[in-house]
Amino acid sequence: MNSLLAYSKPNYYIFAFLLLIPLYGLSQYTDVINSNRPGLSVSAYAVGKNVVQAEMGLFYEQKDHTLLNTQSDIWGTDIALRYGLLFEQLELSYEGTFQDQDLTYSNFNLLAKRRDFSRNRLGLKYLVYDPFKNPEANKPNLYSWRANHKFQFKNLLPAVSLYGGANFVFGDNPFYVGEPTISYRGMIATQSRLTPRFVLITNTAFDRITTDDPELSYLISLSHAFRNPKWSVFVEHQGIQSDRYADLLLRGGIAHLLKENLQLDFNMGASLKNTPTRIFFGFGGSYRMDFHKDSLKPIEDQEADQNGGAIDKNAMKKEKRKKRKGNGAEDIDLGPSKKQLKKLKKKEKKKQKESSEIDF
Repeated sequence: MNSLLAYSKPNYYIFAFLLLIPLYGLSQYTDVINSNRPGLSVSAYAVGKNVVQAEMGLFYEQKDHTLLNTQSDIWGTDIALRYGLLFEQLELSYEGTFQDQDLTYSNFNLLAKRRDFSRNRLGLKYLVYDPFKNPEANKPNLYSWRANHKFQFKNLLPAVSLYGGANFVFGDNPFYVGEPTISYRGMIATQSRLTPRFVLITNTAFDRITTDDPELSYLISLSHAFRNPKWSVFVEHQGIQSDRYADLLLRGGIAHLLKENLQLDFNMGASLKNTPTRIFFGFGGSYRMDFHKDSLKPIEDQEADQNGGAIDKNAMKKEKRKKRKGNGAEDIDLGPSKKQLKKLKKKEKKKQKESSEIDF
């Protein structure tokens, strides 16, 4: 079997250690739901402190193995529960997939049934680096629409998060025969905003670390938002390598933002090999309950430009002059100044030219 990624057992622990290197970063909270569906890739960003998010779906898969001469029909449901824990960068998540598989052995004319969790996972994700943490360095260009929408090399710099979690296998699970009840998982997730409409996400995971068949996998996902930003599409490639199972998968789909806290989606995909051949599709939705509150920052900890900008050294002098001109009538509207009138006249002329009206 050709390996997607070459590795040896001593390297498992080196890789796991690299996943846990501490860095520092900031998160971005948004008012609109940000779901990992309809793909399997995981965003680098957390949902935000005190945000609860549920992502659920139903799927069907047909799986045929040419060497074993088997055929499978699989129905299932998957669910992800995400919660912003303690602070903006940290997210607690549960991921579960329950499936019902009818497996036919054509050589022996036998039918077997498997029903259990194929994924049952709990973990923490922490955003360690955010390239958008400095708003000054990411201000839009007010003079060029093209400058704000074209690809720039600096956009390749991704947000980075680290994930650590555990897989749970309870009872006689037919999908993981002989595996321990608990095994561990580590992952690096990156997210780059290539343009305002294109987002690139990558996941590199080391799964079932303490089992006899640990698994390396990667995910590359590219999503695109239409001119109507409520609609978006994605394409995703996944590679999996272990002694137990290896595959190359391609999937794509579409998502629609129904409300700020509700998203619906559809996805489909297939494998790129025939051991086994996999064809699947699914649909679902994501719902968010937002209990987020912005934390207050003491004024002594704020920078000068975070609260209306730095104070002009002549600000008080100008204020005094205004009061002297007012002759004690500071609360009375004295009308626009000459400079203000000139500006108003220029605006009016500009409006007249744009509307092509003739002024008599």
